[in-house]
Amino acid sequence: MPDPVAKRCDNMHNASMPVSITIRDVPDDVRDELAARAKLSGQSLQEYVRARLVALTSRPDAATVVARWRAGLAEPDGSSLTAQEIVDAIHEGRR
Repeated sequence: MPDPVAKRCDNMHNASMPVSITIRDVPDDVRDELAARAKLSGQSLQEYVRARLVALTSRPDAATVVARWRAGLAEPDGSSLTAQEIVDAIHEGRR
């Protein structure tokens, strides 16, 4: 039977290792534009794309927010206001 502690250590070790991603069939004009933007920002293409991916994942997109909200995992905007409270506040502001 495998040692569960050793397995956990292996998983932790693998989790901290960098991951490589290969993207195939990138159109030449898209690659050229990314390379030009990278050059303008003083970065290699790899550094530029990695930074864009990190920025892209730093905030969830709208579909993810809605899916998490519908699943009851999060409020859509982090608030605890009800829909009626929001409507009331909007109407109050119009008076």
